[in-house]
Amino acid sequence: MKLLSLSEELKNNSYPGRGIVIGKSADGKTAVTAYFIMGRSSNSRNRVFVEDGEGIRTQAFDPSKLEDPSLIIYAPVRVLGNKTIVTNGDQTDTIYAGMDRQQTFEQSLRCREFEPDGPNYTPRISGIMHIENGNYNFAMSILKSSDGNPESCSRFTYAYEKPLSGEGRFIHTYMNDGNPLPSFEGEPKRIAIEGDIDSFTKNVWESLNEDNKVSLFVRFIDIETGKYETRIVNKNH
Repeated sequence: MKLLSLSEELKNNSYPGRGIVIGKSADGKTAVTAYFIMGRSSNSRNRVFVEDGEGIRTQAFDPSKLEDPSLIIYAPVRVLGNKTIVTNGDQTDTIYAGMDRQQTFEQSLRCREFEPDGPNYTPRISGIMHIENGNYNFAMSILKSSDGNPESCSRFTYAYEKPLSGEGRFIHTYMNDGNPLPSFEGEPKRIAIEGDIDSFTKNVWESLNEDNKVSLFVRFIDIETGKYETRIVNKNH
């Protein structure tokens, strides 16, 4: 699989929807993750990321304009011990609860499907990072309708052991803009991870479509110590 530029992937897609990046820094010392949200409707665009304990949650930028909160207000990032969970919906809580009961990442998602937002049937994308005793691995999942047919749910899990330095994987909800929005296809894209947390954050944010981008979360976790740095960028501020 070709090593792609994350910046180019974002610049060439006006509406990837919501996206998760997980990988490892070029020096091999840091586990890297990013999560971004985009929006076409005023309800989707009326959001910001705020810190919530060791994770983050979305909240309405202008509460008076909040319409249906069901699919847009959630905790995208939560931390369970040495595991960091990143998702595009309230399945963050499902994974947290399942893994807290000793279920696997995959098992904990068995009770969930794609979002009930026909005709798009937005996929649920999720990631899990596990750092322990100087070792790091991660996995990604996508739950999607069967080519737009909600009668069937397709479930894919991708696990990455001993991730390579300077590389990551990128999964997003939509292939591109459209009506209905076409679900992501194939395995997560292999992308280069470059720079420190500030240059990486700046690069991702500036590559997202100016009209549609809403918020970005980036975290760099020291693989030896577990200590982390976080950046949050909100278009509404």
